[in-house]
Amino acid sequence: MTSARATTTQRREAVRREARPKPEAQPAAEAVRTGRLLTGDRPTGKLHLGHYVGTLANRVKLQDEYDCFFLVADLHLLTTRLENLEEIQENIRQIVLDYLSVGIDPQRSTIVLQSLVPQTAELQLIFSMLISVPRLQRVPTLKEVMRDLHIQQPSLGLLAYPVLQAADILIVRGEIVPVGKDQASHLEVTREIARRFNEQFNPVFPEPRTLIGEVGTLPGVDGKTKMSKSLDNAIFLSDDPETVSKKVMGMYTDPTRIHPTDPGHVEGNPVFIYHDAFNPNKAEVEELKARYRKGTVGDVEVKRRLATALNAFLDPIRTRRAKYSPRDVDEIILAGSKKARAIAQETIELTRAAMKMNYFGG
Repeated sequence: MTSARATTTQRREAVRREARPKPEAQPAAEAVRTGRLLTGDRPTGKLHLGHYVGTLANRVKLQDEYDCFFLVADLHLLTTRLENLEEIQENIRQIVLDYLSVGIDPQRSTIVLQSLVPQTAELQLIFSMLISVPRLQRVPTLKEVMRDLHIQQPSLGLLAYPVLQAADILIVRGEIVPVGKDQASHLEVTREIARRFNEQFNPVFPEPRTLIGEVGTLPGVDGKTKMSKSLDNAIFLSDDPETVSKKVMGMYTDPTRIHPTDPGHVEGNPVFIYHDAFNPNKAEVEELKARYRKGTVGDVEVKRRLATALNAFLDPIRTRRAKYSPRDVDEIILAGSKKARAIAQETIELTRAAMKMNYFGG
């Protein structure tokens, strides 16, 4: 029991640290950024508060520490989905808007669309010669994805997913990849491929290191352990105030509490996890907790105050989002991808030279 309570407390503390509203980042002229960092998302849909807590807040901070590349991995999406592909283009734009709205600055970071860097495919092909099928079959996430999506036999694309991931990272010679503690092993395939290439040919690629952070998670509004678009339990960064309020008022709370006058549980209660994460008025939060435990405040009041806090948190995000037109977003994607292509071409030339395959000027 003590262990479970400690785990809940640690999760809430991680969420609180990551989700605390922060002022819009300003360029730091004196800051020295060391190392090239790459991370990204598959364009499956709009991003939500769970993404903000888990990765986006940290990415905004990392812009001042590293040369950041944020990849929209549309080709990775094809490894598990070949339906409704007409949605991808709009999903790409919405994800980039989400990036921009939380404070990712295209003047300081590079936003890249995976399919606009064709050199990645050539590098993936070369890398596929350096790793065995049994090694790829042992990647832990392969079995997890197959189980979750009820896949009996993986396609070649799904099996080779880690090789494409390695090519994504190493085509721009990425040196740092942010991951959670439970995902550190996923980068080992990239490190193995880089090591084998460098040993067999010439040193071209860095062996990327993991930047391990304490990743916060948010429960869904339905009380399930994780917020997810597929579970229809998410509050999106792009939701308008009315939508946010409606979702909050329908949130799961304490199932043992029948009447507003019944003493309620605060620990593990999603409404209070969100209050801790997004309500900057700590005195108000503590007052609500004390009254909730005593049965002197109802769920309705607690939820209304949460809706107010969440909308206050999201207002600056909405304001930044409104600054960008669809044309602005497309230009940012094209400019970032052009920059990445130039680096990728250098990488391909270095790769061919190391392999003595730069014949006929190639």
